[in-house]
Amino acid sequence: MSTASNVKHTASRAAESKPLEYLARGGFIGYGIIHLLFAWIALQVAMGGSGQDSDQSGALQAIAKQPFGKTLLIIIAVGLVAMAIWQAFEAAIGESGPQDRRAMAERVLNGVRAVLYSYLAWNAVKVVQGADASMGDSNAGMTAGLMDSDGGRILVGLIGLIVLGVGVGMAIYGYKKKFTRHLNTQEMPAGTRKPIIRLGMAGYMAKGTAYAIAGLLVVSAALNYDPEKARGLDAALKTLAANSWGVWLLVLIAAGIAAFGVYCLAQSKYRKI
Repeated sequence: MSTASNVKHTASRAAESKPLEYLARGGFIGYGIIHLLFAWIALQVAMGGSGQDSDQSGALQAIAKQPFGKTLLIIIAVGLVAMAIWQAFEAAIGESGPQDRRAMAERVLNGVRAVLYSYLAWNAVKVVQGADASMGDSNAGMTAGLMDSDGGRILVGLIGLIVLGVGVGMAIYGYKKKFTRHLNTQEMPAGTRKPIIRLGMAGYMAKGTAYAIAGLLVVSAALNYDPEKARGLDAALKTLAANSWGVWLLVLIAAGIAAFGVYCLAQSKYRKI
């Protein structure tokens, strides 16, 4: 067996670890809780009653303020790290079967998810330590730094277009129910299969819409030299709240994000790991 085959075999065995599976399934519960709180904050922003970050970092800070909140954050961080490791293995190994373009694209997505889960886990740890873990401030600061360099505004604009593309892709992913191939749908009770799938559709489409708006704002930030517009989801949702027509769209997005949170709870049981 070649060295590459040995590495892949070792990684495959590690990826099939039962403790890793249980931790990853627990991570989906934590991820769901984050999105449910994220949805609640977004709804408060729509109603004009919240000044905190309306993104995942705001949800993490909301958890920390509750009794035993920091303990819960540590548990959530461990689960997110497990999810990141699992997705990193998925990116490295790939699915069984033909390694066509779809399979390669899925491996890239798994790598992106690994980075996202790691970033959320790091932010959770920073909140536990009492540090400022605002994703919006971080995005705005990074954007300001890039704009001060040669060609920085072009790079910021390209990042905005990528985020816009990710948002559109996420919405299409949900609308076409492509996420169902990662679920053990045959294990779902007949009465819950359709509701779970509909929750997933609503969740991915809502998150995709929010990311698409965030991407447009980053492009606008590059064109107008305004780093504050590049605060990610926080800026996207608060921009909607500032417009009468946008409030209702924000309420729908909040409902969709809440649906995604419930879908994550269902994934903890039915996700293929």
